[in-house]
Amino acid sequence: MNIAMIIAGGKGVRTHQDIPKQFLSIHDRPVIVYTMQAFQKHPEIDAILVVCIDGWQEILWAYARQFNITKMRWVTAGGENGQQSIHNGLVELEKYCELSDLVLIHDAIRPNVSQEIISNCIAECRLHGSAITVIPCAEAMLLRNENPNSSSKVISRDLLARTQTPQAFPLQKIVWAHEEAKKREITNSTASCTLMVELGEEVHFCPGSEKNIKITTTEDLEIFKALLMARKDDWLK
Repeated sequence: MNIAMIIAGGKGVRTHQDIPKQFLSIHDRPVIVYTMQAFQKHPEIDAILVVCIDGWQEILWAYARQFNITKMRWVTAGGENGQQSIHNGLVELEKYCELSDLVLIHDAIRPNVSQEIISNCIAECRLHGSAITVIPCAEAMLLRNENPNSSSKVISRDLLARTQTPQAFPLQKIVWAHEEAKKREITNSTASCTLMVELGEEVHFCPGSEKNIKITTTEDLEIFKALLMARKDDWLK
């Protein structure tokens, strides 16, 4: 079974809105609904779990009914940070899923994830045991000095990968990582891929897209609106 774990536990303070950014409406549809619809539509996704900011669970179930998100089976509360939220989701999945099942961990605020990205993530994880969605680094990269407004060192962009989500692992592997992190007192790793690397594990890449935007600011909201207007297919209709 392939399970999408959608992380919607953040408060979204950088958008300066009164409600969490994953619940902001764009063209009469909350951001998180676009995200859930992408996984709902994909034929290889069997179930969806949402790790939801506390107090919004019932609203989320109402959206699932309204927009016919039939694959959403579980909703659990988020944690104090992203690592804790993912751990909470894993605890829930362990009750119902096989350890060999694949888990695709995805940001609720990446609503423009494509069917191709999801397919590639599943295929890469099946082949190599992990799949981190990445895009190339196109910009020149400079390392900040102790004075953060200056630099005297270039980092080759060919050595860098910009990570996105989804990030996929067998359930057994990602559960192990969180248990091991607890033993080593790693409590606030930035993402699942960084957690694996901090634990000495190698991760494998699959291709993402510049269009797989993460909504963190009001500018990102405007970009997402523009992407929706420019969309050539009709899979969200």
